Amino acid sequence: MKLCLILVCAALLYTVSAVKYQDLALTFCSDSEREKIYGVDGEEKWHADFSLEEGVMTLPQFVDPFSYEEGAYEGAVSDIKICYKRLFAPQSSVYTKSSVQLGSKNTLICHITGFYPPHVEVSWTRNNVNVTDEASLSRYYINTEDGTFKLVSTLSFTPEEGDIYSCSVQHTALDRALTRTWGEKVDVELPGVFCGVGLAGGLLGVTVGTFFFIKGNNCNRIRL
Repeated sequence: MKLCLILVCAALLYTVSAVKYQDLALTFCSDSEREKIYGVDGEEKWHADFSLEEGVMTLPQFVDPFSYEEGAYEGAVSDIKICYKRLFAPQSSVYTKSSVQLGSKNTLICHITGFYPPHVEVSWTRNNVNVTDEASLSRYYINTEDGTFKLVSTLSFTPEEGDIYSCSVQHTALDRALTRTWGEKVDVELPGVFCGVGLAGGLLGVTVGTFFFIKGNNCNRIRL
C-alpha cells in the first residue's frame, strides 16, 4: 500500500493564562484514504471532508467559538497532492550500543533516517539466517528540519568470532533493499599490497644489481 503521512507536532507552543497548548497538523494519504486534520493537545479541531468538499469544525460546543479562515479546505487539497508526490529514500547505519567483547552480550542498532513516506520494512539476518523476530522496532519520529521520518531497530546479540549480521530496509523510494552489515571482516587494500610488493621487488632488484655490478668490477680487477 502506498502510504503517506505528514505530521507536524510541537511546531507551535503558545500560552494563554499561563497554560501551554500544543498545535497539531496531520496529513494522511494512501491508495484508498485521504485525511487532513488540525488539532490541539491531541484533540481534533478541524478536518477536511473530501467527499463533501468542505472543512468541518469538530470542537466541542463548550469551548470558545473558533473557525478557520476561508481557503483552509483548498489548502488541505494542496497538501494531499504534495503528500502523494513526496518521496525520499532512507539512509541507514549499523553499530553496537557498547564496545564489543567476544562472548559478552551487546545490542546492535540499525538507525534509519531521512525517509518519506513513513513506512519501512526492516529485516535482520545472522550469517544469512533471518532473525527479524528477535529484533525490536521503535515508533516513527519526525525530523522537524525537513519533515522526513526516522526510526531505530535493535537486535540483542552475543558477538562471536566470524559472525556476520545485516540490517535490510525496504521503502517505496528504493529500487532494492538497503542493506548494512556488521561483523568480522578482513580489509585488504589490494592497491597498497601491490604497491608494497612492487617497491620491495624494486629494492631487491637494485640490491642484486649493485651486488653483481661490484662483483663484476672485482673480477675485472683480478684479471688485470
